Amino acid sequence: MSDVLQSLGLRAEESGCFAGEWQRGAGEEMTSIDPSTGRPLARVRGASHEQYDAAVAEAARAFALWRLVPAPLRGQAVRAIAEALRAEKRALGALIARETGKIVPEAEGEVQEMIDVADYAVGLSRQLTGATMPSERPSHRMMEQWHPLGVVGCITAFNFPAAVWAWNALLAAVCGDAVVWKPSEEAPLTAIAVTRIANDVLRSLGHPPIFSLVCGGRDLGERMASDPRIPLVSATGSCGMGRAVGEAVARRLGRSLLELGGNNAVVVLDDADLELATRAVLFGAVGTAGQRCTTTRRLLVQRGVAADLTRRLLAAYARVTIGDPLDASTLMGPLINVRAVASMQEALATARAQGAEVLCGGTRVERDGFFVTPAIVRAPRGLPIAHEETFAPILYVFEIDSIQDAIAMNNEVRQGLSSAVFTRSIAASERFLSAVGSDCGIANVNLGTSGAEIGGAFGGEKDTGGGRESGSDSWKAYMRRQTCTINYGDALPLAQGINFGDA
Repeated sequence: MSDVLQSLGLRAEESGCFAGEWQRGAGEEMTSIDPSTGRPLARVRGASHEQYDAAVAEAARAFALWRLVPAPLRGQAVRAIAEALRAEKRALGALIARETGKIVPEAEGEVQEMIDVADYAVGLSRQLTGATMPSERPSHRMMEQWHPLGVVGCITAFNFPAAVWAWNALLAAVCGDAVVWKPSEEAPLTAIAVTRIANDVLRSLGHPPIFSLVCGGRDLGERMASDPRIPLVSATGSCGMGRAVGEAVARRLGRSLLELGGNNAVVVLDDADLELATRAVLFGAVGTAGQRCTTTRRLLVQRGVAADLTRRLLAAYARVTIGDPLDASTLMGPLINVRAVASMQEALATARAQGAEVLCGGTRVERDGFFVTPAIVRAPRGLPIAHEETFAPILYVFEIDSIQDAIAMNNEVRQGLSSAVFTRSIAASERFLSAVGSDCGIANVNLGTSGAEIGGAFGGEKDTGGGRESGSDSWKAYMRRQTCTINYGDALPLAQGINFGDA
């Protein structure tokens, strides 16, 4: 692992504070732990509150210069960042695998997601367009235009320690904003490496350092949420964390973009392709060791195929190889820490107490690190624990009677991120996607809940927070809209035909 650190310019002791330049961290010390061994990778000294203030002030100075750079030229800078990420894809993938426990294909896939978002942002840099509207007044023209918003705060979680930053930071960059990043305490090394790569590119092109970094704990996140210098705070994490951030930002009338928890369901109807459904549920429930916000946590299967699909899944789970995330044969790595292991054990004990049956898995693997076996739980209708998001590979299996029954169960939880239905019925799939269907921000037909592409807006409803990141028109979150009316005539007619006399 030392070779990976060295290839990315990282050391055993690192600073997690970048404010125009790297500073010696004066805040709390964090230890980046390899969850596959439980042993330290490196120590990181975070930013103090004074250094946080300096980072925000430096970001504001950089923004004042960056917003003057034409958007297509900002796009060229982001293109160069993409090329730098491509050059470091394998090294960054190995670092993410070691720091978070993701298997290498998923870790490198996350780096590829950063590259894809960058490529998307390059095209977007020539499409930050506003509309022209007809005016009711003669010799008048109305239009809307979009301006950079300012300094964007970005709080990210451990499970996607790089990609979520890219969703926000690279789109914000082409919009003309600067970014202050507060990463998860579980993955500071990834944040340091990415910040170094991005700002080195900007420096080589003569641009200001628009990407600040403040590693640290909850107190820095709370500072960011309450900071009036930051007009937008994008936060990814638990529903509880997002509620606290949203309330703090709202008190100062700022904007928040929240990507919070998911309790995602896959519906499988009697006419479904069960082989396809099995593969999708396996990846959705077991991928990233169940530590995705889009992880499949509930399986709602029609009674006619419930026994067959359960049998297929039990056989598939038995073949899942658990081990070192850097081993090419591994399909599931560890949970992030010992607290995650305990949380999984507690959830399964609660499920049993509430009348559920654990069909397989749920045990801790006797080896170094934080490994568990993925669990399948046969659940009675209304199982309370299944309404909670446990960030672990637990799949609750419910039997349902119809598509209407499935939609009702899908929608009864507080979260509303991702959902999917497997069926050959056009009527059933269209009902699932209709206004009376899934209430989630993502609804799929014949594919799983996990693995969204960057071109579509990503996010969910209800306790998931309502935020949208990445594709579609999500860029508008990072800009301010301005409506302009131009009078090119000699008179001054008023709107709505108001006559204010000759004055």
